[in-house]
Order: sequence, then C-alpha cells, then structure tokens
Amino acid sequence: MHACIRPTSLRRRPAFFFIMSLMANLTLIYGLRLLPEGEVTEIKDATLKLANGHEAHVTMHSIEGSRQEIEAQLKRSLDAFFDFYPEI
Repeated sequence: MHACIRPTSLRRRPAFFFIMSLMANLTLIYGLRLLPEGEVTEIKDATLKLANGHEAHVTMHSIEGSRQEIEAQLKRSLDAFFDFYPEI
C-alpha cells in the first residue's frame, strides 16, 4: 500500500489557508493615520472580535518618509501581503 504523498508546500499549510481559498469574499482590516515623524512612541497590536467569539490580532506597522516614499512602500507592502495568500 502506498501512502499519499503531498508536496511539501501543501503539507505545511495550516487549515487557515485552505479555508481562505474557499471564501468568495474577504474582509481586509486596515487603518491609516498620518502624524509628524517622531510623534509616535509606541505601537500596539489591534484586537479584533470575531463572530465566533474569539479574538484575533492585527500587527500594526509604521512607515516614515516623504509622501512619495510612504506611498511607494505602502504599495510594496500591500503587494507583499497578497503574496502570502496565493490562493486568493
């Protein structure tokens, strides 16, 4: 009897990625706030309350620079974010 051998990339993926690939519509959680450079002293994760009663956390990120630098980095970050979910 032969064992079912799956590619490594499929064996290591959590169920979350499988569930994401089955979803027709998604919700992207994000927030933007523009402050003068040096104003922020601490950034904490945002807490989300889910419909099933659980909590999830969103890591907050900051980008500093000129408007053009921030826009360029934000676009690269968004592209990289979706690279994590090739199933969508």
